[in-house]
Amino acid sequence: MLSILIPIYNYNAYPLVLELLKQCTNCGINFEILVIDDASTQHQSENNAIQFLTNCSFIELSENIGRSKIRNLLASKANYDWMLYLDCDTFPENSDFISNYIKQINLSAEKVFFGGIVYTKEKPANDKLLRWIFGQKREAIPLFERKKSPYRSTFVSNILIKKTVFDAILFDEKITNYGYEDFAFIQNIKLENIDIEHIENSVFHLNLETSSLFLSKTKTALETLLIISKTNSKTEIDSKIIKTHKMLYDLKINLLISKLFQKLQSRLERHLTSKKPSLLAFDCYKIGYFCYLNSK
Repeated sequence: MLSILIPIYNYNAYPLVLELLKQCTNCGINFEILVIDDASTQHQSENNAIQFLTNCSFIELSENIGRSKIRNLLASKANYDWMLYLDCDTFPENSDFISNYIKQINLSAEKVFFGGIVYTKEKPANDKLLRWIFGQKREAIPLFERKKSPYRSTFVSNILIKKTVFDAILFDEKITNYGYEDFAFIQNIKLENIDIEHIENSVFHLNLETSSLFLSKTKTALETLLIISKTNSKTEIDSKIIKTHKMLYDLKINLLISKLFQKLQSRLERHLTSKKPSLLAFDCYKIGYFCYLNSK
């Protein structure tokens, strides 16, 4: 019935697997939990214990293959008709998380289901505020809002998909660097006219990066987006960054924005890593950096 697929990188996924195992067992379903570690340097001993749990398997890769390839690899090893992808740093919000998805499976619909992402209300340390604020405002989207734009509001960190549907799409393995592999995957679902059904079945996103690391990963992701945009025009459909850059280019001010970004970059980074970062400044940082990348 259900294959639960979890890619790991430098995170202890054992508590998550234990909770999923308990819920699946309580549901009385046929299931497997497949976990692949993408050459982590941390938490190996904790994650190695996963292989000794019932209906669970654990594979540790000797070299990092990236976020697209590892998800495709997990799917290739799945034995059941439905696959639930979860990020290793998530955790079900409720004890009926699996049973809620089983209800969708029993509908036998050729759809993709997304349950949502939430963040704890407890304010983190000052050096992790940017990631928390971003998650609260841009990822923890209420169900009624998600339904208004089902493709734009979907994340692969908590997604249920039929194996036959996935095999016809796959993650783009040409995307080897961090960022936007999930965006490209969702775009392909949309282009194939496959519906995404949003339901109330959230997971907590637990792993908050420091603001400086989040900024660094954001820059890498934008570099990835630039590569995608030059090789796949389909990304222009829903990418706000690409749309905004095109507007600035048409107005002939993209180079001006690039120069302003270079002058203000350090000041913006100090603000975004402070104890009062704003998402407006973060948005300016992203479009400024993207303009800079396009001007090189």
